[in-house]
Amino acid sequence: MKNKDIERSIITRFRKEIFRPFVKAVNEYQLIEENDIIAVCISGGKDSFLLAKCMEELKKHGKIPFEIKFILMNPGYNKENLDIIKENANKLEISLHIFDNNIFNEIKSTDNACYLCARKRRGALYAKAKELGCNKIALGHHFDDVIETILMSMIYNGEFKTMLPKLFSTNFEGMSLIRPLYYVKEKDIKSWQKYNNLNFIDCACIVTKKNTSKRLVMKELIKHLNQIYKGADLNILNSTKDVNLSTIISYVNKNEKK
Repeated sequence: MKNKDIERSIITRFRKEIFRPFVKAVNEYQLIEENDIIAVCISGGKDSFLLAKCMEELKKHGKIPFEIKFILMNPGYNKENLDIIKENANKLEISLHIFDNNIFNEIKSTDNACYLCARKRRGALYAKAKELGCNKIALGHHFDDVIETILMSMIYNGEFKTMLPKLFSTNFEGMSLIRPLYYVKEKDIKSWQKYNNLNFIDCACIVTKKNTSKRLVMKELIKHLNQIYKGADLNILNSTKDVNLSTIISYVNKNEKK
């Protein structure tokens, strides 16, 4: 598949499953504003590369003028994985700003590696994006990531919270984080990947390769819930938009418990 065919598939073959939900999230949550300079963060997986192509298509066909740059933080990938990422970037005609930050070595002996890695990654990405003159970073989290996060918070942490489509940074003034694939389902991303015969790296983390990921458990749970009731995953997301505070025992607002 040539890059132009891969791009075309997003707005033709996968318009309903990918491009429309992508545009819906951008519009509904005002993720992109006029004259934004957005750093699209590439991890090397299917989600971030799809996000990159969707952002390019929106820039070409959308009404709001904005700029995009593509950044890749190397947290300690082995040479094989890094080569695959670079090959895919060349195939998809994506010009990467690559920088090193050996997070894998820093977290491999910690108990809460995933949480620590996410925090360190975000800080490094914000810093690089700001250095490049960007005011936003875009991450490739999709619909399934959101639902899994809600259930993980409830089951493992005993709290009700979600992964937001837009966040304003408290440590980097004037910077924010957006998740434009918020409504795009992982099964449709996999279909797009298979249709275009693309080979991306899977999770290259040295920690999750050794341990059973909680997210894998959540994926199986959500699959089971959808078998019991079709659309259970969508209702889980909708529950975060329709919280009835009169039926809640207590809630937290700006670190203050009510």
